[in-house]
Amino acid sequence: MYDVVLLTLGSERDAPGGGCGGGDACCGGAPEATGKPAGPPDGQRCETPRVPVLACADALTARGARVETVVARSDAEVDGVLARLDAPARPDGLTWPDPDSKTRLVVAVASDAQLRAVVRRLVRRYAPPPSRRPAELAGDRTVPDLPPVGVLPLDPARGGPHRDLAAQLGLPRDPAAVAAAVLDGGVRRLDLLRNDGGSVTLDGALLGAADEAGRPLHWRGRVEVDDAVLSDGADPILACAIGNAGGYATLDSLPLLTAPDPADGRVEVAVAVPVPTRPRLGRKKKIRYEVRRARGRAVAVIPRDERVPFLDDGVEGELSRKRSWWTEPGAWAVFTG
Repeated sequence: MYDVVLLTLGSERDAPGGGCGGGDACCGGAPEATGKPAGPPDGQRCETPRVPVLACADALTARGARVETVVARSDAEVDGVLARLDAPARPDGLTWPDPDSKTRLVVAVASDAQLRAVVRRLVRRYAPPPSRRPAELAGDRTVPDLPPVGVLPLDPARGGPHRDLAAQLGLPRDPAAVAAAVLDGGVRRLDLLRNDGGSVTLDGALLGAADEAGRPLHWRGRVEVDDAVLSDGADPILACAIGNAGGYATLDSLPLLTAPDPADGRVEVAVAVPVPTRPRLGRKKKIRYEVRRARGRAVAVIPRDERVPFLDDGVEGELSRKRSWWTEPGAWAVFTG
C-alpha cells in the first residue's frame, strides 16, 4: 500500500525568510516583483489543515494508505517532503525522482499559485545543471519526468466561473474522489513552461493592466514566438496572453487564445493591438482590437516601457527586462479520476 503525504502550504507570515516557493507566498501567492503580499483568499489562514484535507486523509486511511499531513511554511519544509520522492543514489550524483516510488503526494491548494510553488520546487530539485546533463534526458527537456501530484482544491467555488487549473483539467474536487484518484486513478502528463527568471508556469501569463477606472493601459514591447514576430515594439499593446492552458484565453469579452492545450508541446501566444476604425459621417471614431496569434516552443517578450504589469498563474509581477518562456513537453503530471 502507498504512503501518502498530504501537503498544505503555510503563510509566509510564519516563515522568517519569506513564504515557500521562492517568491510565491504559500497562501495565494505573493507577487514576484512588487513585494506586496497577496495573502490567502478571503483573509483565510492555512496553517491548520482545513476540512477538505482532513476528509481526504480519512478517505485515504479507510483505503489502507498510510497518511501524513504536513503544513510547510518554507521552501526547506517543502523540499523535505519532496525528498521522499527521490530515487536511490545515482553514480553521477544527480538527485532524480523515483518512478517506482511507493510514496504519493497530494497538494491541497487554495490557488493555482500554490500548486505552482510546489512544482517549482520539484523543478529546482530535479533539474540537472547543464554541465551534468545525463544521456537519458530527452533532447527537448531540461528536467526529467517529475513525479505525479494529486491536487486537492480547497475552494469549490473556483471550479465555477473562475476556472482554476483543476477545473480546466477536469480533476476531481471532492476529497473522497481525490483520494480515489491518487490510489486508483491514472496519470496525465502535462507540459510545463519554464522561464529565464527561474520560475515555472502551469496555466499561463497575462501581460498588461488597466487603471482604477478600468481603462486599459497600453504598453509597448517586442513579442516573438519562435521565428514569428507578433509585435516589433512599435505597436501599443492592450494585452499579451501566454497560454499553456486556458486560464487567460479571454480578456473580458475579447478572445485571445483559441485552442490552448496543456499537453501538445506548444505554447500559444496572443497579442491584442488597438486599431482605430474610420468613422462614418457624424459618428465618433471607434477602436477595435486586432489579435495576432502564434504557436511554438518558446516565446520572448522584450518590454519597451519601464515596467509592464503581469499575472502569471495568478501571481502579480512587473516585467522590466526581457523574459523568455519555453515548453517542457510532458514534464509534470497529475493523478486523474
